[in-house]
Amino acid sequence: MSSTSEVTIGGLVGTRWKPALSVEVTDGIAVLTFDLPNESVNKLNRAVKDEFVALVTRLERDTTVHAAVFLSGKPDVWIAGADIEEFLQLKTATDAERLSRDGQMLLDSIEQLRVPIIAAIHGACLGGGLETALACRYRIATDHPKTMLGLPEVQLGLIPGAGGTQRLPRRIGLTSALDMILTGKQVRAKKALQLGLIDELVHPSILRTVAIQRAREVAEGRRKSERHGGGVKGLLIDGNPAGRALVLRKAREQTLAKSRGHYPALIAAIDVVAAGYERGVAHGYREESRRFGEMAMTDVSRQLIFLFFATNELKKDPGVDPSQYPELPVSTFDPLPVEKIAIIGAGFMGAGIASIAVQHGSLVRLKDADHARVAKGYAAVRDVLKERLNKKQISKIQYSDYMALVGGTVDYSGFGNVDLVIEAVFEDLAVKHQVLREAEAAINPTAIFASNTSTIPIALIAQASSRPERVLGMHFFSPVHKMPLLEVITTPTTYPQVTATAVAYGKKLGKTVIVVNDGPGFYANRILSPYINEAGILLDQGVAIDIVDKALVDFGFPVGPITLIDEVGLDVATKAGKIMADAFPDRMQPARSIQAVVVAGRYGRKSKKGFYSYDKEGKKGEVDPSVYALFLAPGSIPMVKSIAPPSAPEGVERPDMPAVQIQQRTVLAMLNEAARCLSDGIIRTPRDGDVGAVFGIGFPPFRGGPFRYMDSLGIQIVVQRLEDLNARFPGRFEPSELLLEMARRRQVFYSDERS
Repeated sequence: MSSTSEVTIGGLVGTRWKPALSVEVTDGIAVLTFDLPNESVNKLNRAVKDEFVALVTRLERDTTVHAAVFLSGKPDVWIAGADIEEFLQLKTATDAERLSRDGQMLLDSIEQLRVPIIAAIHGACLGGGLETALACRYRIATDHPKTMLGLPEVQLGLIPGAGGTQRLPRRIGLTSALDMILTGKQVRAKKALQLGLIDELVHPSILRTVAIQRAREVAEGRRKSERHGGGVKGLLIDGNPAGRALVLRKAREQTLAKSRGHYPALIAAIDVVAAGYERGVAHGYREESRRFGEMAMTDVSRQLIFLFFATNELKKDPGVDPSQYPELPVSTFDPLPVEKIAIIGAGFMGAGIASIAVQHGSLVRLKDADHARVAKGYAAVRDVLKERLNKKQISKIQYSDYMALVGGTVDYSGFGNVDLVIEAVFEDLAVKHQVLREAEAAINPTAIFASNTSTIPIALIAQASSRPERVLGMHFFSPVHKMPLLEVITTPTTYPQVTATAVAYGKKLGKTVIVVNDGPGFYANRILSPYINEAGILLDQGVAIDIVDKALVDFGFPVGPITLIDEVGLDVATKAGKIMADAFPDRMQPARSIQAVVVAGRYGRKSKKGFYSYDKEGKKGEVDPSVYALFLAPGSIPMVKSIAPPSAPEGVERPDMPAVQIQQRTVLAMLNEAARCLSDGIIRTPRDGDVGAVFGIGFPPFRGGPFRYMDSLGIQIVVQRLEDLNARFPGRFEPSELLLEMARRRQVFYSDERS
């Protein structure tokens, strides 16, 4: 006869406090359920750790319990990781080291427990969650899209701190473990099974039943977890000091080449993994906690944690502040449902938007001027989905279902019942006016019209509308399926519910959404323009193309500014540049070099020639030496050894430009413009400006964004450097009034870590 008892672990009984862990014992098998009160996800914090300690003590002593199953009480989360809020309370490296050591000791007690614990994983199993699973005796996971496993600590500038650097390599092999730790990537349950990260894969409906059965089998010695260690290749590497040394050396070299030393946690993680192999696991644990403490105190970690909180706050931000509209009813701020959308323009951007919309269940009507363009757009959608299918990120059934949601047209048939129209045609105001008039004649009066323009003010586009209150901007970034940011641009006439709907739909598409007010270039492209222009002016002055690009990649941008405009398209960049120059003629006049290259018919990657050379597949090569003749005066020599002769001809002086000067001229122009955007009301807060710059144009995440970076430098120093540059180049670097005022008052943009 079976017997069942329910127990709660630790804490007070009553209404003031509810435990996170509960236990139900049936026939000697304890089912442990983790359900953190008042939270949508399970997180590991100090209170939960105290409960775990009490639980371990009880299980160790209770001889009626033979095995345990560890389940989550949350719908799609096992354990999402540590509570990041607690990291902000750490004041010293010693505090952080102690936190890590406490976590190691707890998981070590779980691993060494008399009673085997079976991890029954459904949903996110990340960071400290995966470290907990690794300490369990056996791991079962559900074959479900929401079940993802990973160690994302490096994305916060940290390393795994509860034994992950030691247990993971010994579980799945050194090479696979380094790949997971250094990228922070998450793997699906099926991949986790192949790696040996989990022992078994089941359907969610039978997870509990199978886990209880496995717990009994493990307790009786009839089943155990087998370590994979990477197969034969892993055995040759992990069991061989020379092989391990080779893998670790290559990992260091590749990591430094990619990160350029900006992310110290990456090298720290490699060092800690190596320490465990060289001097044993106990030493590895000590090094893990010590280096975790060091990393927790770095500025890089503080900036990345800020971005983590900022993006989470934006997920909850409806995009509209009801207090600004006291005369409107509350229902005005509820977003409208968006089930079917129409996209006008089946080019690169339109097809990109369609490809993510169908993956989130939207019915999409894709329109262009002729059947060939529609077919090309349809093929582009198919290619994005095929890539996901080939990477096993979606199934064949999902692929077919997504493709069934997109249909093409050369007229406005099927537009009558759409909820949202997104226009993604050429950056030409007359064309956009024509499209807007035609669309409004075909759509329901309650439908929303959004322009994907990157620079043209929405108010100018809305002049052609009979319903300007239902017109706004939805500026996606290229490539749409990879870039996380969406700018929702509002005009003074945009109805609040329209804004709320666009923001909600953007979040549904998985985008990080910032709401910006209307103006040329909006926010991201407005701060990008002076940066690009200054890079072009440096070329005008004889600085070599690859020298400029290298300086800004060294600063932390993913690509240099010249590579960027080659990728975007020099013709597109020039059109945007003209709009910005007309709006801000004193500081955004386009460089001669960029104009000259466009006039020569070199449009960048898409035309297979720009500042750089490209092969038939569009893969970027070296700088094309012939491009200098288009904009440099005869006799000038660009500053690059690979192009210029070893010594300059007589009478020609080779210019010299240190990387720090290139960085200051381009980046300070961007910072100054970001401050102007804030004072002009284009962005609502420094937070939005930082998130927009990092996720929209690749501002270095480890610097936190333009406003965080200015705080780090000191506003007084920023103003001083701008004034020095403005004395040399009048007009382009005149400090904004906001920065001057802040410098006088010794103010900062952020007063604390969570501002």
